[in-house]
Amino acid sequence: MTSSKVRYLIFFQYFGTKYSGVMKAPSHQAILGVENYLEHAVSKLRPANDIRLWISSRTDSGVHALCNSLHVDIQRKDGKPPFSEDVLVKALNYHLQPEPISILSASIVPDNFHARYRALSRTYVYRLVTGCSHHSELPVFEKNLCWSVYGSHLNGTAVQEAAEFLLGTHDFSTFRSVSSEMPFKSPVKTLHQVHITPSVGFLSHYTYRNLQFWELVFKSKSFLYKQVRRMTGALVQVGQGRLTPLDIKDLLEARDSMAFPQNCIAPPDGLFLKEVEYEEDDFLTAEESST
Repeated sequence: MTSSKVRYLIFFQYFGTKYSGVMKAPSHQAILGVENYLEHAVSKLRPANDIRLWISSRTDSGVHALCNSLHVDIQRKDGKPPFSEDVLVKALNYHLQPEPISILSASIVPDNFHARYRALSRTYVYRLVTGCSHHSELPVFEKNLCWSVYGSHLNGTAVQEAAEFLLGTHDFSTFRSVSSEMPFKSPVKTLHQVHITPSVGFLSHYTYRNLQFWELVFKSKSFLYKQVRRMTGALVQVGQGRLTPLDIKDLLEARDSMAFPQNCIAPPDGLFLKEVEYEEDDFLTAEESST
């Protein structure tokens, strides 16, 4: 006898440096994806059904997540009741040790819920720092967590002026990298938010000499392949005076990935998926989940 199958929405975070990306990699690869470890943790719960994870937001190797999401169906054996949300979180975190992956929360959702397609928006934060004349000057606590941009100055006002051209609905072909999915995905996206603000290091009480941290924030329902890193690289060029704000407008209007300046894409290290947003109505109440 088996219990009914329950669908869970799970929020999780990870330090992405050691993984091939968030998506599952072939098991024979030396470097695996975050999904490989998540799937293994779920399998340790001995579900009665075959397990498949549906991750909402793809991130590349080296990219981190403060909060990503997935949905999964779990059916228990021997007529056991479904896992409560708290028990599921604790059990998965136990089986994920010692990986730098953590389950933040789990919620029971309707059977037709889909983590990827029900997402209202995704917010990314890109962290960068100026003032390092050599990579050794970057504090060890910031290694792999930000981009050390050459030079001591970044014109934040010029960056914000350029960012305004990216807001709204546009064909972002110039700002996407070539991939196998390219012919099948529309390059038209709507960017709801893009701004740059001065920031602090992860250890705010620590003296960072003459270093200046910055955060670039991007929010959209979805993004093209490497779109955020390409937009970040171009905006940093504006901040350094190598491009003008109007150059960003011209690049956008070119609608051609080959028009993007060479060696301008930002590295993955400083990129974080910050949030995946859903409608409140997508979450079942305690009464609904028990019926």
